[in-house]
Amino acid sequence: MSDWEPKIIAFLCNWCSYGAADLAGVSRFQYPANIRIIRLPCSGRINPKFILAALRHGADGVWVSGCHPGDCHYIEGNMYARRKFALLKSQLEYTGILEPGRLHFSWISSAEGTKFAEMARHVVESVKAAGPARHFIKKQAEVA
Repeated sequence: MSDWEPKIIAFLCNWCSYGAADLAGVSRFQYPANIRIIRLPCSGRINPKFILAALRHGADGVWVSGCHPGDCHYIEGNMYARRKFALLKSQLEYTGILEPGRLHFSWISSAEGTKFAEMARHVVESVKAAGPARHFIKKQAEVA
C-alpha cells in the first residue's frame, strides 16, 4: 500500500478557487497531481449528492472551495455551501460512514495561488493518512 495514491475530487468556485488553481498552475507552484477539479459557477451550487456521488464512484476524498465570506459573486452562495457542507460532514462522520480527514472545505480567492497549492498538499496528506476509501464504493459487476 506504500505506492497507493489517493483520488481526490475538488469542487471549485469558478470565480475564486478555480482562478487560484489556474494561478498556481501558471506560477508553477508545486502541488500533488491527485486532485481532479470540477468547476462550479458558485460553491453554493454544490449539492450534497455531488459529494456522495464522488465518494461512491471511487474518490478517496472530496474538497469544496469557494470565495471568502463577503466576496461571493452570488452574494452569499459560499455561506450556503459552508452550511450544507458542515451538516453533511458532521452527519457522515457521526454515523461512522466516513472517516475524518476525507472531506475538506476552504475559502480561497483568485489571487491566492500559494494558498491553493498549500491547501492541495494539506488535503492530499490528510486523505493519505485516512487510507483508501472503504465505504460508498460502487461494486463493479462481475463478468461471467
